Amino acid sequence: MFDRYEAGEQAVLVHVDFSDESANEDLTELKMLVTSAGATPLAVFTTRRTAPHAKYFIGTGKAEEIAHEVRQRAADVVIFNHALSPAQERNLERLFECRVLDRTTLILDIFAQRARTHEGKLQVELAQLRHLSTRLVRGWTHLERQKGGIGLRGPGETQLETDRRLLRVRIGSIVGRLAKVEKQREQGRRARQRNEIPVVSLVGYTNAGKSTLFNRITRAEVYAADQLFATLDPTLRRIELPEVGAVILADTVGFIRHLPHDLVAAFKATLQETREADLQLHVIDCADERMADNMHQVQLVLEEIDAAEVPQLLVFNKVDALPDGLPRLERDEEGRPRAVYLSALTGAGCDLLLAALNELLAVSYVEFQLSLPAAAGRLRSRLFAMGAVQQEEFAEDGSTGMRVRLPRTDWLRLVKQEGDALLTFIVA
Repeated sequence: MFDRYEAGEQAVLVHVDFSDESANEDLTELKMLVTSAGATPLAVFTTRRTAPHAKYFIGTGKAEEIAHEVRQRAADVVIFNHALSPAQERNLERLFECRVLDRTTLILDIFAQRARTHEGKLQVELAQLRHLSTRLVRGWTHLERQKGGIGLRGPGETQLETDRRLLRVRIGSIVGRLAKVEKQREQGRRARQRNEIPVVSLVGYTNAGKSTLFNRITRAEVYAADQLFATLDPTLRRIELPEVGAVILADTVGFIRHLPHDLVAAFKATLQETREADLQLHVIDCADERMADNMHQVQLVLEEIDAAEVPQLLVFNKVDALPDGLPRLERDEEGRPRAVYLSALTGAGCDLLLAALNELLAVSYVEFQLSLPAAAGRLRSRLFAMGAVQQEEFAEDGSTGMRVRLPRTDWLRLVKQEGDALLTFIVA
């Protein structure tokens, strides 16, 4: 097995601009990621290519130039602002004679540093193992296949096969434990639905100020810092609104462009809080020049986790960093709150946010009779899971009559997902 060098704190950064704009990453964001990981950038190499080089990703000449710089500066690690294939990673490590990380591995490393709860650590380990499973190289030769003859019979598998088997066993174990955590979260959500407690989830690009806003509103002491992925473990707090009563506010992990799919899969239970929320507060750093692109990237992740249908209130944070930034509340054509401009750091405009939450959540509950045919068993199960069924009766023809009561936002979302055919089941 090729000797892999341990990551250190002195880093050389590599960024490639491709002809295809959709494949490009942000160099400023890479520097912030490296700083968040605890490394110090020594030098930055940029180059242009139409497509990645098969062996080195960046081309032979540029690779030799970086290798010379690594030796001159005694760098510990070279970090690419892109996803490398396992073969490219190994080829570069042989050339540079130091550890090589790609963007995905860097983000996984930051997540590993930030994880505090047992669930968070399991999720990070699952994502790391899934990523590692594609990067196992041939093992050392002391475990050989079985051979004939006395004293020559080996264990029957190579070290590489042993590593893969152990990885599969560990991944299976973690998936099972996370499934139990997901069931516990689901029980908590059902209890909140039975008690009719609305849930508001903070979503947004990483470092947009979600945790600072969360602390401001709930008077909590969640860790907040000017760095990417300062929050990893979800935190739930209860607040009181005048016309609504108890409301659960959930602080979740921040999103980032090209978020590794292994992370999205591993954090399924955590992101469920975002998917099942009654309202999303999309926190946006309005002082960031990449604001429009960041908002687009967040929407892409929300679509990937099936959370794009949840009603959303835009929260433009950090107005104190703008020259003429003033807190204000914007409304849509129907007069409902659409966006709030505030500063979570100073607290300016937070009263407008609470007023908007009070207005959006203080909606009337809808109540009506449904007559579901026998074939609509999936819809019946979903209504029970939502805690919306107040009474149920069975008819001789196999149909089900039920009295349903649920928040108007949930009903509108249900109609949007199930289609207009759902309206035909309503008994006049």
